[in-house]
Amino acid sequence: MQEQLSDGPDAPDSSSAAPATAVMPAPASGDAPPRRRRRSRRTDWRLGGTAVRRWDGIGLAIALMGVGVGVFASTLISATWQSPWSGLVSQIVLWVGMVFPIAYAFRRGRPAGLLAFRPVDVLYAVTLGVFLRILQGWITDAGSQPIPSIATLDGSLSQTWLLTDAVPAGLIAPTVEEFFFRGVILVAVYSMLRRPAGSFAAGLAAVLVSTAAFVLLHAVDGSLPLTEALPLGAVGLTCALLVMLTGRIWGAVLVHVVYNATMLALVAAGTLLR
Repeated sequence: MQEQLSDGPDAPDSSSAAPATAVMPAPASGDAPPRRRRRSRRTDWRLGGTAVRRWDGIGLAIALMGVGVGVFASTLISATWQSPWSGLVSQIVLWVGMVFPIAYAFRRGRPAGLLAFRPVDVLYAVTLGVFLRILQGWITDAGSQPIPSIATLDGSLSQTWLLTDAVPAGLIAPTVEEFFFRGVILVAVYSMLRRPAGSFAAGLAAVLVSTAAFVLLHAVDGSLPLTEALPLGAVGLTCALLVMLTGRIWGAVLVHVVYNATMLALVAAGTLLR
């Protein structure tokens, strides 16, 4: 009798007698798992990051080998090839030796914020570039000397001067040199020393090493007088400090462009007016 009552239509379902925990709904299979908190994207390479960690000793060694090969090949061309174009060709060969390490470094990683541009970079360029040119004139005692000029046959600039002198010296050289010395060399040295030595010591070392390498490149033939080494050192130091203080490279590039362009303007004026 009890069995019949328990099997009747009004009998409670056997599942209702199960513990409460057994009837709790399981989470829907379509529910997404909780999201992990994303790290904020770095905007300053000076604080570290994956990109700058790849700019290590290997990249620095490749940079030194590249510029060494470039200097050797450039000197060989200048010494053995007697041609009006030998100077430009030797310069291009040197640039290739510097561009390869630049491309290698940026292929491994792009330091956060290094390539950023701000309008204030133009102000830095004009102010510091002109100041450095005035400093160079004061060191070399330009006030007691005539305006610089170049030798000509008919008193005017040659038709190839713009291509062989103005554009290489005023635009290409500053860009390549700044990306090599204040980009690859400075960033690599800083990144290697930041953790073991601290940010200040690493920044100081990076500024000094990149500046010294910059001056040495211009003195590879051993004929760089002190009156030229000091202005070059001032340019290298200013550009290195600018990159370290702002975290951007374009200000340094433009400072170097203004510095070289002012000399080209003086040379052109001195040649045409004499």
